[in-house]
Amino acid sequence: MDVSVDIMADNTIVLRKDVQEKIDELGEADLLVGIPSYNNSRTIGHVVRAVQAGLSKYFPDQRSVLVNSDGGSSDGTMDVVRNTTVDFDSILLRHRVRSIHKIITPYHGIPGKGSAFRTIFEIAKALDVKACAVVDSDLRSITPEWIELLISPVLNAGYDYVAPYYHRHKYDGTITNTIVYPLTRALYGKRIRQPIGGDFGLSNRLATYLLTKDVWETDVARFGIDIWMTTTAVANDFNVCQAFLGAKIHDPKEPATDLSAMLHQVVGSVFNLMEEYSEVWQRVKASEPVPTFGFVYSVGLEPIKVNLDGMINKFRLGVKELTTVYESFLPGELMWFLASVVEKPKEEFSIPDNVWVEIIYSFAVACHKKLMSQEHILKSLTPLYLGKVASFVIETWESTAEEVEQRLEDLCMAFEREKPYLIERWREEEHGE
Repeated sequence: MDVSVDIMADNTIVLRKDVQEKIDELGEADLLVGIPSYNNSRTIGHVVRAVQAGLSKYFPDQRSVLVNSDGGSSDGTMDVVRNTTVDFDSILLRHRVRSIHKIITPYHGIPGKGSAFRTIFEIAKALDVKACAVVDSDLRSITPEWIELLISPVLNAGYDYVAPYYHRHKYDGTITNTIVYPLTRALYGKRIRQPIGGDFGLSNRLATYLLTKDVWETDVARFGIDIWMTTTAVANDFNVCQAFLGAKIHDPKEPATDLSAMLHQVVGSVFNLMEEYSEVWQRVKASEPVPTFGFVYSVGLEPIKVNLDGMINKFRLGVKELTTVYESFLPGELMWFLASVVEKPKEEFSIPDNVWVEIIYSFAVACHKKLMSQEHILKSLTPLYLGKVASFVIETWESTAEEVEQRLEDLCMAFEREKPYLIERWREEEHGE
């Protein structure tokens, strides 16, 4: 079997021979659901069953294809996908008209979720599908309704991009809550609550457009693909919405663990996109809600462990060790504030929103002006981020989920209010000041 892959001049990839034969056999399809995977044999069976059930229940008349794009799993992930079926009689009131086809293939290119997406989008383009969805392979909370909610806005309402909207524990997704959501909302003017959610729907038009972008051999394909897709859709005026999917239950991480690399990757992607779409976001004056599909309801959530003392200690140590780094790009009043908060006891520990916004905008400007390597700048953000999360935890320990969401709305408005400060500092170099 030919397993080679080539990059063509028009930035498309040549799919494996067996995949191309399957595409030729199918000719075309209406819907495609992609599942990127890497060693997910323990969880992917549930995801495959939910996808099959969702397609059968909500789109029985459509020609549907499930694509598993795998990164070279050694635990039998692809075998699980191949062998997983669902008892349609138990979920359907009427017989499904069309069968669901499966395409299971390793992806090629640099390791990462983006390379898996690329293969999925190439297959969607080749089959000329009407709508496409992608879901994570480690979800424990996915239901058949997710498939309907991610695909219907594209298929029936003309949307190009459907972002996920989940309820999460108040201390889960802290990078999204304290940086990525408020920053991207202030920059591009759309209130997409989960801009780096791993599950989404998109049109063939958007999938084909994404394939033309020259990112698939870069770090975007290794990490940062979710925020890249959201930002690309918004900045290029594709029709965007979000769909409420209930709870996102996955293997939760305590906010201080496995952090520096992820922060570097995600925030670095946001800052790099700021360069590409500088003219776009500088024109945006305020934010607006995006249409939300699905019935928003309260959900039970698994608790997240928080090591508050550990986060504060890492903040204090980081500020002391990285003072010379911070002094090279943080304003003097911020340096004074950081020096003062380091000395405060835990009960008085607080990083106000306006201070945090100025910190993030200063980091963005430092990367823009290349005051030192982006890696050094972003890695020095970790202790300050932990300090902001610790401050947020102290402030909201007794708060309900609804109260926390309102608290995050206040943070978002602070980012929007201070945006002129960002634009002024961003332009200083351009105007030779």
